[in-house]
Amino acid sequence: MLVILSAGIAPGLALLSYFYLRDQYEHEPILSVFKAFIFGAFLTFPIMFIQHVLQMEHVFQGNISNAFINIALLEEFFKWFILFFVVYQHEDFNEPYDGVVYGASVSLGFATVENILYLVADGVGAAIGRALLPVSSHALFGVMMGYYFGKAKFTLDRKRKQTLFFSFIIPHLLHGFYDYIILSNTKWIYYMIPFMLFLWWIALKKVKHAHILTKKHHESIKIENKESPLDTIG
Repeated sequence: MLVILSAGIAPGLALLSYFYLRDQYEHEPILSVFKAFIFGAFLTFPIMFIQHVLQMEHVFQGNISNAFINIALLEEFFKWFILFFVVYQHEDFNEPYDGVVYGASVSLGFATVENILYLVADGVGAAIGRALLPVSSHALFGVMMGYYFGKAKFTLDRKRKQTLFFSFIIPHLLHGFYDYIILSNTKWIYYMIPFMLFLWWIALKKVKHAHILTKKHHESIKIENKESPLDTIG
């Protein structure tokens, strides 16, 4: 059991550490990141219960509806809900790149518990495959979601609603395509490899842009701090 727990937890912690350590300015408090991870972990049980009920009742029978609604919509909505109502307004969320860290934290909390449950059922032999596909894909969906949350929080009000919409719909669509590939093709691995390469490429591109937004954010703060003494004269 210890081997299964180690194999189930290790990929999520490794990916979370990677995105956490890429913060170039101000690392988030470990406790805040851990709390976001735990919130994501607790989401696993209600989501899997709802999915089980929907599957038993045959609510969604086609591959498209199963992929985009029963799996992707439920999982990404609950993760989005936690990020918006628990993390988004938190004082520790104080620069654009923080969205990437918290998005990855919530998503990997969910993915880690899910991974442990699957390894208990399928055995530790499935650990490498699950680390490369389900766990890493959840991390990248979380990065995408968090990027748009970070962009929304530090952008103009008139564009904020649109950016928050992107924070949900883009991870949802990517997640839906991921599951549709698995559900619809007997030779799904031939489609999954280019899809995962694309997913890594676009997620890392968003990470790079989050760094740019964070740099601009800190530069604007420095300018404001330099100007503020002049504002008080007179």
